[in-house]
Amino acid sequence: MVTQSELLGQFHDLLQKFETGILVTHSGKGKLHGRPMAVAQVEAELRQGCDLWFMTGLDTPKTDEIRVNEQVLVTFQNRNDQFLTLSGRAEVVRDPQKVDELWRESFKQWFPQGPADPDLILIRVRAEHGEYWDLGGLNKISFALEALTA
Repeated sequence: MVTQSELLGQFHDLLQKFETGILVTHSGKGKLHGRPMAVAQVEAELRQGCDLWFMTGLDTPKTDEIRVNEQVLVTFQNRNDQFLTLSGRAEVVRDPQKVDELWRESFKQWFPQGPADPDLILIRVRAEHGEYWDLGGLNKISFALEALTA
């Protein structure tokens, strides 16, 4: 029997294979709003669960939406046969040291001033639930993680 810790480790390893996800927030009046986001980091420390980090601008609709309702969903797809969803609570974080740690040159397309851009902030999604499906192999794999960080 697979332990919760082993399942969390498998999910964490799978999550690291995805580079871009669709971050879905609540935009108010019962509407959902999704947008593609480059994953800056899957939390390296497994004891932190499968928390995700994204970079964004300070005054964007997604940051406003997170401040009103922190519950979010992030969806991922590789090719046409691997799918992953992760739901949890998002928070807007201003941490210049963490920005420096996570900075990649590819982020310059969104933040031409680099990591010192005064409008550059982070979104951290604290994972609570995740699911993964692999439809490409002979064996279809599906599992769900409840309370990943419990």
